[in-house]
Amino acid sequence: MLFSPSKPKLLLNKYSSLTASLHSPSNIIINNRLAEQNCLSLLQKCTSLLHLTQLHSHIFKLGLQNNPLVLTKFTSTSSTLDSIGYATSFLFSSDSDTCLYDTFLFNTVIRAYAQTSYFKYNAVGYYKRMIGDNVLPNKFTYPFVLKACAGLGSLRLGQQVHGSVVKLGFDDDLHVQNTLVHMYFCCGGGVGFARKVFDEMPKLDSVSWSAMIGGYARLGMSTDAVELFRRMQMYGVRPDEITMVSFLSACTDLGALELGKWVESYIEREKLQKSVELCNALIDMFAKCGDVNKALRLFRNMSGRTVVSWTSVIVGMAMHGRGLEAASLYEEMKEAGVAPDDVTFIGLLTACSHAGLVEEGWRYFNSMKKDFAIVPKIEHYGCMVDLLSRQGLLKDALAFVKKMPIEPNPIIWRTLTTACRAHGELSLGESITKELIKNEPMHESNYVLLSNLYAKMFHWEKKTEIREVMGKKGMKKIPGSTMIELDNKIYEFVAGDKTHDQYGEIYEMIDEMGREMKRAGYVPGTSEVLLDIDEEDKEDALNRHSEKLAIAFALLKTPPGTPIRIVKNLRVCGDCHSATKFISKVYNREILVRDRNRFHHFRDGLCSCKDFW
Repeated sequence: MLFSPSKPKLLLNKYSSLTASLHSPSNIIINNRLAEQNCLSLLQKCTSLLHLTQLHSHIFKLGLQNNPLVLTKFTSTSSTLDSIGYATSFLFSSDSDTCLYDTFLFNTVIRAYAQTSYFKYNAVGYYKRMIGDNVLPNKFTYPFVLKACAGLGSLRLGQQVHGSVVKLGFDDDLHVQNTLVHMYFCCGGGVGFARKVFDEMPKLDSVSWSAMIGGYARLGMSTDAVELFRRMQMYGVRPDEITMVSFLSACTDLGALELGKWVESYIEREKLQKSVELCNALIDMFAKCGDVNKALRLFRNMSGRTVVSWTSVIVGMAMHGRGLEAASLYEEMKEAGVAPDDVTFIGLLTACSHAGLVEEGWRYFNSMKKDFAIVPKIEHYGCMVDLLSRQGLLKDALAFVKKMPIEPNPIIWRTLTTACRAHGELSLGESITKELIKNEPMHESNYVLLSNLYAKMFHWEKKTEIREVMGKKGMKKIPGSTMIELDNKIYEFVAGDKTHDQYGEIYEMIDEMGREMKRAGYVPGTSEVLLDIDEEDKEDALNRHSEKLAIAFALLKTPPGTPIRIVKNLRVCGDCHSATKFISKVYNREILVRDRNRFHHFRDGLCSCKDFW
């Protein structure tokens, strides 16, 4: 920041006149109170590190270097100027007299370090010094210390501080309790402790509920977040904007469109303030829950759009395979004077990948650094490898990886391996995967990839060996699961699931679906079954895939002709993709599937991805 030369001069003139006044012959007794007030006033007006260093020397000249009130203000000002290290080097130097330092001063130092990005451990360090100097903490001390523990992600440290909270009797303070909940959610293995603190709180406010719901949502425990929100409603607690943003995140994760629609109507009915963050959360929810057109309408009606707003709708278009519309929105974004960030380009490159826009992808990738000085990250290189691999340009993809200025991560190599399997380059895929296993011997997906390749090559013995190695190492393939929202409830199915109350009816519907699809020309893609079993057993294994169970359940429980929406945790397999096209035609249903990578809109026997995913 540039400052006019006259301003430091003006401050110096004030310092000089102040000092002269205090030492004037007419003032034999120095008015310490006046000096203190003037110094506090000057600190309040301080706007640069240069001014701060000038004030530092004058604090000494005025003899206020041990004045807790002045030092607290000095520390607060240093923090505002992102110079807390400068303040503490002065406050805790070897010749400083700290015996007069009080709780308020230590709290200011602890809070300042807790708010930093990289020096949160200093907040805990000065808390320990505070205790060591026999300065008693108060109820305002612990939220700052606990936030530092949260930022550090140290469960052990957080539990130690929690013990001090109980020992000193601050465990009944609502603000301290809320911060304890937040801290435990931020530390690995702390969820159970967070819930215990929450359940034992005699009084809950909206912040308490928000801390729990937000914590669950951040950790992907979305079902728990939804259940807790419903409990909050039963208690008659009015959620605030922060709670609604967290709850929308949970709806997004679950793909719970109807629940998300209820949230939107609740916001309108209760006249909650529609902040930019809340509008962005609504856009993201509708896009990722399947109604991207609604997301676009909300975006168009929104005032004060940020880069997050534009990015959310671009990412939404990407997930739905509407690459050209994503590109058009990006051009509109630039015309509106909003500069894209690195996340925008991830969405844009993903859109190109899902729509097969190779030339456009190259142009946007090169534009990042050239036009916006954004250095591509590993995620951007990954998007380009995915784009080239999906198009079968494996040689180009491999050449691109070899020329990368940063070390390719395992995700990029796994992308290449998957493409090798899809496009028949099985030997290349095998060599890449073996190298992955050498570098990541405990990552189960590498073994699954190699197992899949051997199944494709009909090397059943090698495939069996891989499965045995996984068993010895205690590794299991991530099971496929599919969720569906019906009548305000979320149902989850896993492959071969028989836990549902109506599993008998569901499997009868599966058999009916199989007969009707075959009548319409469906041939099961038994090559997807990675077991050396006969064809009939392979067909049976395919019929038990989680998405087919969810669709069968939907056909049983919803009126004819109504849309079906499901969410798959993995990439949809080739056979289920083919089967869902037939189901959409045979049963006259629009079926929307969100898998790990994108959306598939099935209608009249066709899919929006045009069999490219």
